[in-house]
Amino acid sequence: MSRQPDRIPSQRQLRVGEEVRHALAQAFERGEVRDPALVGKSMTVTEVRISPDLKNATAFVMPLGGGEAEEAVAAINRASSFLRGWVGKQVRLRHVPKLNFRFDDSFDEAAHLDSLLHDPRVLRDVEQGHEEEEE
Repeated sequence: MSRQPDRIPSQRQLRVGEEVRHALAQAFERGEVRDPALVGKSMTVTEVRISPDLKNATAFVMPLGGGEAEEAVAAINRASSFLRGWVGKQVRLRHVPKLNFRFDDSFDEAAHLDSLLHDPRVLRDVEQGHEEEEE
């Protein structure tokens, strides 16, 4: 039995992940999680990845406006069993996946890559590469 970590998710995984994402977003929007670390913070759920057996889900979250993201994610993980019950009431599933929350740093990575691509040294190298291709 080979294990492929970079498997392409099935349509079912994508659909269930999106339904769970919507339910979690609704819970955060309504303020269902009443943890002191989350008071006054708006959280967004950017993606939910479901395991192939649909038993585990990783939800990528980030506080809007930045700020103490690690503290917010820890608070959400403390409330994961409550949120699992919330998702179970909102989404029709035979088994509700176990939820694990992680900070979504993809926006930070994208901003870093964007700054690298707009660096004058990189632009100069790209322009030199285009000139060499034309010759």
